[in-house]
Amino acid sequence: MYTDKASLLAEVIQHVKELKCQTSIIAEQIPVPSEIDDLTIDNTSDEEGRIVIRASLCCEDRSDLLQDLIKTLKMLRLRTLKAEITTLGRRVKNVLFVTGEDQHSGGSSDNQQGVNHWINAIEEALKAIVEKTNDRDDSTFVTTKRQKNK
Repeated sequence: MYTDKASLLAEVIQHVKELKCQTSIIAEQIPVPSEIDDLTIDNTSDEEGRIVIRASLCCEDRSDLLQDLIKTLKMLRLRTLKAEITTLGRRVKNVLFVTGEDQHSGGSSDNQQGVNHWINAIEEALKAIVEKTNDRDDSTFVTTKRQKNK
């Protein structure tokens, strides 16, 4: 069977487009580390009414990063429900789902203030971990925080 060069090139281009589309779908589902240091904190409630924090941090990988994360989570009395860790080159993205060891449910304003204080403490502690990885003064650091209430 004979295929001319133009038809073959058209097939190759179409195949590359399909692969690119599949890659972008996979990239949306898998947390890929970016080149910018980043910390994102979200909170929601689980089925039992417990506050669940989703902390996503992206930074330079280093040998003691996981030890620092574990120590910080213990210090804050947090229990890890799920952890997703992705590395790419010298970058790492950690997505942690944590809850307090003695976190109570409820929606009073006093409780909401306590939750906000708790989230701020988590954010500050994790920010210190990310900043510890920065040896360069010219690095960019982005912090975002969104709160979700169900």
